[in-house]
Amino acid sequence: MHIKQITAFVTLGLLSAMVYYGMKFIFDSLDPTKKKPGQLTHEEAEQLLIKIGLEGIKLTDHELALASTLVDPLNMSITWADIGGLDGLIKDLKETVIFPMRQKSLFAKSSLLSSPKGVLLYGPPGCGKTMIAKATAKTAGCRFINVQVATLTDKWYGESQKLTAALFSLAKKLAPCIIFIDEIDSFLRSRNISDHEVTAMVKAQFMNLWDGLVTDGESQVMVMGASNRPEDVDTAILRRMVATFHIGLPNERQREEILGIVLKNEKVENDLDFKHVASLTEGCSGSDLKEICRCAAMSCLRECFNSIDCDDQNYEDLLSLNEENIRAISTYDIVNAVEKCRSQFIHHR
Repeated sequence: MHIKQITAFVTLGLLSAMVYYGMKFIFDSLDPTKKKPGQLTHEEAEQLLIKIGLEGIKLTDHELALASTLVDPLNMSITWADIGGLDGLIKDLKETVIFPMRQKSLFAKSSLLSSPKGVLLYGPPGCGKTMIAKATAKTAGCRFINVQVATLTDKWYGESQKLTAALFSLAKKLAPCIIFIDEIDSFLRSRNISDHEVTAMVKAQFMNLWDGLVTDGESQVMVMGASNRPEDVDTAILRRMVATFHIGLPNERQREEILGIVLKNEKVENDLDFKHVASLTEGCSGSDLKEICRCAAMSCLRECFNSIDCDDQNYEDLLSLNEENIRAISTYDIVNAVEKCRSQFIHHR
């Protein structure tokens, strides 16, 4: 009799545990504030804030969901020296954006000379808009929130609006801060009657919170967007982006400068004719030029591979190779790479 009772109690206990953990799993999966993949824990967020010199700041659950997009400006490797051919644009950015943010006290009494709350970088793809945004944040000494549209969308009703509000509250806590939205036309595109209700509400809330930055003269938060289709951005958003900078395809002089930057740490022949190569690459963007140089470097490496005898079972000859075995990149290599890559590029005339 006692054995039957014990068996019954054990069975009941196991069933209760299965029901408990099963219900817990269901409710956890239905909890919109439950930690998502890539989201930082409170401990991880505290370590990140300490790393960037902001100890003691408490983040809400929704701010934690966005903390993983925070970039420490001191850890950004990009500098103005890595951006070629845009000296005039860099000068304008320094005067319009960077100086007012770094020397806030100098412009405190003027509402006209303060840093803009909205900046738009627009132009063809591959011309360095994202690099410019990061270099701006680093030079201005700003924290940098690289917003991914997916982080502001949630399947639960009302959560997208909470995440949008958390984006601005997080930026204020981190100020001076730049909220950067790449491909802003995909997120804040022109509103129309076919927009989903949630999308329309998120856009409206984003603009309301943005207006709060404009009216708050003490806030050192800036929204910076990049787009290669500015005509698709909502007109109300464009109105808030009072500072706009066009980053177009580089001309011949700029292409020559970009090639020099891309190849500055590579093994190249002393007589490499940058000017000739630049003349052959009309219509190429900065990323196109980098791909051409990569293709030229690979041709040198391919020759080195072809000079040794190795197969899938024998890698001894391959292991014996070193940097000295790879010849320097020549003008001929880059010219061949231009011809090879030309058909892959979409040229913007």
